[in-house]
Amino acid sequence: MTGSPAPADPALAFPFIGGRPCLDFAATLGKRHTTPLERLPDTAALARWFTEAELTTDEGQVRVTARDLTEARVLREALYSLVRAATAGREPDPSDVERVNAAAAQPDLAPQLGPARWTARSPARAALATVARDAVLLVRGPLLERVKECENPNCSLLFLDDSQARRRRWCSMDRCGNLAKIAGYRSRSRAASTR
Repeated sequence: MTGSPAPADPALAFPFIGGRPCLDFAATLGKRHTTPLERLPDTAALARWFTEAELTTDEGQVRVTARDLTEARVLREALYSLVRAATAGREPDPSDVERVNAAAAQPDLAPQLGPARWTARSPARAALATVARDAVLLVRGPLLERVKECENPNCSLLFLDDSQARRRRWCSMDRCGNLAKIAGYRSRSRAASTR
């Protein structure tokens, strides 16, 4: 994919493990329960997320303004709160619903046949509208019951549990699942050595 280079800090790399664009977008703020990790520190990072999420037109990297970045962060937090409330069976905050609905009502990316995957008059706003519509469809659809939050207390990523038994606990075995396995092994090893 083209676009700006990956960040020097691997922690700022975008995790695309949510299973839905709206969940991946919510993951642009990591570690929400500890010290939040902002993966969209500037307009270039948001443009890179659009590229890596494959939400760009054939015109190359999306031009992102400071206003787009501010609106994207506000939308991201509304999406996250809305999905969390819906998965917990709570009524969402009306302001979150209003923000998501307003973004979803904008013209989104139009799918295309041929070499260009998408087209849009305003690619950044259209990409955000596409993400917002994905959240509306997720919250209103049957897949909502499969959305989970990673059980790692230092992680806050939401993901769609697509496992056959629907017992997935971690955002990814490569990330938090592996850390949990290592911690469990070390704990058992320490317990065994003190006997």
